[in-house]
Amino acid sequence: MSKLDYKAIRKEFPILGTKMNGKDLVFLDSAASSQKPEQVINAFSDYYRYRHANIHRGAYRLSYEATDLYEKTRELVAKALNAPKVESCIFTRNATESLNIIARTWGEKYIKAGDEILISELEHHSNLVPWMQLAERKQARLRHIPLTKNGYYDCSQISKLINERTRVVAVQQMSNALGTIHDLKALALQAHLAKAIFVVDGAQGFAHLDTDVQELDCDFYALSAHKALGPTGIGLLYARKSILENLSAFLGGGDMILSVYKDHFTETTLPRRFEAGTPDIAGVISWSSALNYLSKIGLEKIREHEAELTIYALEEMQKIEGIDFYGPLTKENRGGIISFNMRGVHPHDTASVLDEEGIAVRAGHHCCEPLMRKLGISGTVRASFYLYNGPDDVDQLIRGLRLVRSIFKMPANN
Repeated sequence: MSKLDYKAIRKEFPILGTKMNGKDLVFLDSAASSQKPEQVINAFSDYYRYRHANIHRGAYRLSYEATDLYEKTRELVAKALNAPKVESCIFTRNATESLNIIARTWGEKYIKAGDEILISELEHHSNLVPWMQLAERKQARLRHIPLTKNGYYDCSQISKLINERTRVVAVQQMSNALGTIHDLKALALQAHLAKAIFVVDGAQGFAHLDTDVQELDCDFYALSAHKALGPTGIGLLYARKSILENLSAFLGGGDMILSVYKDHFTETTLPRRFEAGTPDIAGVISWSSALNYLSKIGLEKIREHEAELTIYALEEMQKIEGIDFYGPLTKENRGGIISFNMRGVHPHDTASVLDEEGIAVRAGHHCCEPLMRKLGISGTVRASFYLYNGPDDVDQLIRGLRLVRSIFKMPANN
């Protein structure tokens, strides 16, 4: 069994001791946004109570201290990613903004008519729409990596998909809709052989997997803090320093300049060149607490716990007749996400019944409409697990699903 003491961990998350619709809360929507431990909440509050000052500018102690705390978070994220240079780590609002920055800076400079951008139908909209917009602006062509029946990238023909016209390969590390975890080595290799950039959407992966951007051999890596115990409104873009040095700022304003004259300006150095204006200082500083929390427990231990919990959930759910599953039914190369439907019941109806029982799941297309169309469905119910979930949460989910069967009078032989 898992070595993770999830019951002790759960006590450190205030919201998990509350009720929803009069029932004890069972939170199974961490793939959308994880809950926050007391340490992160306190760090956020502490900054505004006792430490608030703008960063990088004030010639007084409070500003120096706030700047130091802000930059220490950058160092922690760089360490977590094994980034070779801390200047390669740019704070953004979220993974979505990070991916848009790539398209709006690198894409605007280097993509031209007839170039090809390789993505897949599995991607989150954040890793689809910016490339669609870029392709439309530049008259480039979108191509798609085929998927296996379980929702993994099918790389068997990748040498034909990536060619001399390929300029961008943009893929995910872990699927938010199916939970599949991808082996990206072949894609990275072929992308670089074609002299294309390799972009990884790590919004899900960073929260659950030990991530080494050097091992991934990616040129860009995008992530959000809020899926990994951190605050909302904070993200990060990692990029190779050699690439960043040749890109111009995405936004203009304060803090991204070295000097400004009546009719021109010069940009400052990395990473502040891409961090115009006053950022979410409290969010960045409190993110340090989340990073330290995860580091202390260990992502490998969390990953093991999630794998065991997911297999237990799948085994118990398969005992209920009339459930259709999407994605793999094994624990290999999959995260703590189960995407399913109760046959003949709309996903929102299933989620509504579970809500009344205090169980929070996500229902819909999960910002993956092309995938849902490929599967021939409008959406799924998604249960997602994290370090604070345990078998008791799964048992509550199973009771809730049996209630759905009863309410909608699903036949036993359905």
